[in-house]
Amino acid sequence: MAFTDRSRPARDAILAAARRRFADEGYDRATVRAIAGDAGVDPSMVIRYFGSKRELFTAAAEFDLRLPDLTRVPRADVGRTLAEHLLLRWGSDDALAIMLRGAVTDDAAAERTREIFAGQLLPVVAALTGDPAGAPERAGLVATQALGAVLCRYVLRLPPVVALPDAELVGWLGPTLQRYLVGER
Repeated sequence: MAFTDRSRPARDAILAAARRRFADEGYDRATVRAIAGDAGVDPSMVIRYFGSKRELFTAAAEFDLRLPDLTRVPRADVGRTLAEHLLLRWGSDDALAIMLRGAVTDDAAAERTREIFAGQLLPVVAALTGDPAGAPERAGLVATQALGAVLCRYVLRLPPVVALPDAELVGWLGPTLQRYLVGER
């Protein structure tokens, strides 16, 4: 659907409200009525602009990892560089937390999470390693650490993980990511 300049503020308000609700409550508990109320619009406007709760979720959970080109990073620094980058991305955008909350209870959200990591992380790992056959396994292991850290810090909010300064968290994650990216099996 093409949006006019007049409809853009309402659509943006709905999307912002949906991101907050989905991040706080997950897909199942967030309702179109509550999202509309938060956005200050009638629930019919949510459906008009997004078609359904599922399509609204998809729009709210759109997440670009904006991964750096690790082939341009000294090989000894790729794990730390990726950890720093991911921590910066997670802290600046609720969309990944929204996806993770949804992925736990909703098959479509889980599939969307898999698509994002396969479509964005796998090519970076393949380019870095030059091993397309081994890249899926390595990317999968990187995802375990990345998603686990996001889940514990931004969704479950485990106090010791939340309390870690960014540099310390990078210090813990970096060597593990390094091994998964370019280490020996």
